[in-house]
Amino acid sequence: MTRLAGTLVTPERAYSGWLEFDHCIRALAPQPAPEGQPARYILPGFVDLHVHGGGDADCMDGEAAVRQMARFHAQHGTTTLLATTVTAPLADLEAALQGIAAVAANPGPGEARVLGAHLEGPFISPQRLGAQPPYTLLPSLETMRRLLGQAPIRVVTLAPELPGALELIAFLKAQGVRVQQGHTEATYEQSGAGFEAGAQGFTHFYNAMTPLRHREPGVVGLGLERAEWAEVIPDGLHVHPAALRAAWKAIPHLYAVSDAVAAAGMPEGAYRLGRHRVYKRGEGVFLADGTLAGSALTMNQAVLNLRRWGYAPPELVQMTSGHAARYLGLELGLEVGRPADLVVLDANFRLLEVYIGGQKVSVAA
Repeated sequence: MTRLAGTLVTPERAYSGWLEFDHCIRALAPQPAPEGQPARYILPGFVDLHVHGGGDADCMDGEAAVRQMARFHAQHGTTTLLATTVTAPLADLEAALQGIAAVAANPGPGEARVLGAHLEGPFISPQRLGAQPPYTLLPSLETMRRLLGQAPIRVVTLAPELPGALELIAFLKAQGVRVQQGHTEATYEQSGAGFEAGAQGFTHFYNAMTPLRHREPGVVGLGLERAEWAEVIPDGLHVHPAALRAAWKAIPHLYAVSDAVAAAGMPEGAYRLGRHRVYKRGEGVFLADGTLAGSALTMNQAVLNLRRWGYAPPELVQMTSGHAARYLGLELGLEVGRPADLVVLDANFRLLEVYIGGQKVSVAA
């Protein structure tokens, strides 16, 4: 049994205490902090529902790449993730999903838990590709059934204005799959129709969707008005901190994702994103024409960014694990009987330790 003491942080509060765990949390209780003990924070492990790669691995490349990506993100505090595909020819998507399914079914040591896939495309708008490769398809129940047969798909991003999208949204909702609006040219009215059909989330909110204008509210306006759930990339490049704060105030369960690609954790240079070549420059990743192409963000850096922008410790937990876990119906967090998926941060919120199922994981330098 392992015991950790420090400031325990939940979505509701932060308090001085301790917890004991093996593969699950067995006990926890408040306890005054010993005088002179360096401050440290104990949080639930990060949950990232949108991650394409990292550490020079792209999850479109199959099982070995998914495992490499899962190890990389575990070293940065992510204990649970959805491996996220990009728009690609169907044969490529099926091969990628089979690799994701293999890792989900047989997790390895030191790997973040891969719960399944987030299918980002191919049912997206050709007018809002962003950095997605140009292999879009119209929504199709037949194609979706084929893809569902390859892996546990937990989230699908699509454009609700496409022919057949509303029928597909209703089908996916009935299958228990979360549907998100993203890479979409939808009007406010079309986005509302997607929402009514059962699309609950919004993919990298603000990015690759119709913006808010006072006479044409677009997808962003619909999301700010009606969304319960949305993901956002807090890297300081995709969304200004003030816009992020506005979404945080409007959307009850806004949560952070990395949208990390293979370039995350790597030096500047050229990397792959599906069939695209992308370029890491500074803290960002771009297509040759300068379009943002995913990110180089890790969730421990997301915590540092959010803290710098004024978010309190319980809000950090909401943003980096609590809301995302609840979105997928996962029983995670600092409660007795739940998996011992934990991160320990120092007084400045820098990552010190990571535990997945009670097993300590090496932390990236």
